Amino acid sequence: MNRLSKIGLKSGSSAQLSGFARSLSTTPNLQAKKQAKNAGSKNLVLVDGVRTPFLMSGTDYKSLMPHDLQRYAMMGLVNKTGLDKSLVDYICMGTVIQEVKTSNIAREAALGAGFSDRIPAHTVTMACISSNQAITTCLGLMNAGVYDICIAGGVEFMSDVPIRHSRKMRQLLMKVPKAKSVGAKLSLLGELRPSYLAPELPAIAEFSTNETMGHSADRLAATFGVSRKEQDDFARRSHEQAAAARDKGYLTDIVPVKVPKGKDFVTIDNGIRPSTEAQMAKLKPAFVKPHGTVTAANSSYLTDGASACLLMTEEKAKELGFAPKAYLRAYTYVSQDPKDQLLLGPTYATPKVLQQAGLELKDMDVLEYHEAFAGQILANVAAMDSDAFAQNTMGLKQKVGTIDMNKFNLWGGSLSIGHPFGATGVRLAMHTANRMIREDGQFGLIAACAAGGQGVGMIMERHPDAKI
Repeated sequence: MNRLSKIGLKSGSSAQLSGFARSLSTTPNLQAKKQAKNAGSKNLVLVDGVRTPFLMSGTDYKSLMPHDLQRYAMMGLVNKTGLDKSLVDYICMGTVIQEVKTSNIAREAALGAGFSDRIPAHTVTMACISSNQAITTCLGLMNAGVYDICIAGGVEFMSDVPIRHSRKMRQLLMKVPKAKSVGAKLSLLGELRPSYLAPELPAIAEFSTNETMGHSADRLAATFGVSRKEQDDFARRSHEQAAAARDKGYLTDIVPVKVPKGKDFVTIDNGIRPSTEAQMAKLKPAFVKPHGTVTAANSSYLTDGASACLLMTEEKAKELGFAPKAYLRAYTYVSQDPKDQLLLGPTYATPKVLQQAGLELKDMDVLEYHEAFAGQILANVAAMDSDAFAQNTMGLKQKVGTIDMNKFNLWGGSLSIGHPFGATGVRLAMHTANRMIREDGQFGLIAACAAGGQGVGMIMERHPDAKI
C-alpha cells in the first residue's frame, strides 16, 4: 500500500475521486460543536472576497501592469458587496516581485479603483503568504481599535518581471550623468565590456542558500520517501477536483476581467488541465536531473492574478447590514531553517495555531493547504503523521495528526488553480469560507509555506449568517 492509499487518496478518474466529496448543505449548523479561543478582544469577520481568474503567465494578462490586476480585484469586491468605498478605513495588499514604478502597489491600485485619496494604503511582502500577511495586518489594526473596515489582498504579475542590467553595467550607467565632457563620456564607453551586457534574470531561489525552491522540494520529497507516482497522483487529483468545482459553479469568488483589446471577458482560470497518468509520467525531472521526482506537472506554475477581501469588526458589519461569511479566529506565523526545512511551514504552523485556538485537528471540518509542489504537500502530510519527526525534530510529545483527505483541498489548489504569490492567501480564505457553508462545517484551517523557511496557519469559523 503506498502513502496515498494510506491517507485515502487513490489514483484514477474523476469518478474514483468523487468519493472524496462530502455531502453538501447550505443549511446553517446552529448548534456549535466547539468554541474557539478568539485571537483578540473583538470578533473580526471576513465579509466577502474576490479574485481575478488566475492565468498562466504570458497569456491574456500580459499587456497589463500589476496595479491594473489589483484594481480589477478591488473594483470587483466593491461591485460584489455593494460597499460604499468612502467607508473603508485602510487598505493593505501583498506582492512579491514588485514593479518598480508602483512599489506601493496598494496605494496605486486603490487610487486607480476610485477609492478616496484620504484612505491610507500600504504594501507588504512575505513571499507566498503575502496576502495572508495583508489580512492579518488589517486584523491587528482592527483588534487594536484603530479601524473598523479594511480591505486586504494581493497581486502577482509574472508576465512582466523586472530584469536588471548586470551590477557592473549599473555602476557604469550611474557614472554617465557625471560625465560632462565628450572625452569623459568616451572614457566611460571605453570601460564597457561585452560581459556587462548579460542581464540578471530573476529566479525563484533562496538568497541565503542559492537553492531554487523546486530543488528543495525534490530533496524534501526524497527525505520523506514520497515517490514520483504519489506526486503525480496528487497533482492529478488537484486538477480533477478544481475542474469539478469549476463545473459545479463553486468558484464564486472569481470576478470577470476585461483586458484591453480583448474581445471577451476573462472568466475562468486557464491552468486547470487534468491529465492522464501516462501523460504525466512522460515528463522529465525539472530540477534534480536525471533522477529527481519533481516535474512541471506536479508543481505549481508561474501565475498572474490578484485578490481582495473585505474585513470588518462584527459590530460594524451588523451595523451596515452585511452578512459575514466567517470569523477569523486565530493566526500564527512560523519560521524554520531555509535549507532543510524550507517548505515545512504547514507542519509547524498547524499545531501552533490549533493550540492557540484551543482546538484539535479533528475539530477542523475544512482543510485548505497551499500546494507549492505535490512533493511538498505530501512531505508535510507525512511529517505531521510522524511521532518520530514530532519528537525528534519539532520537540513535541506526539505527532501533529493524520490529515483527513476527505476534508483536504476538495476544490483543487495551487497546483491546478495557480499560484500568484501575492494573491493566494485570499483565495485560500475564500475557499475555506465557502466550503464551510456548502459542507455544513464549523471550523476551517489554512496553512501555507513560504520562501525563507516561513509559514502561516489560520483558523476560521463559519458565521451564523453566512451564505454563498
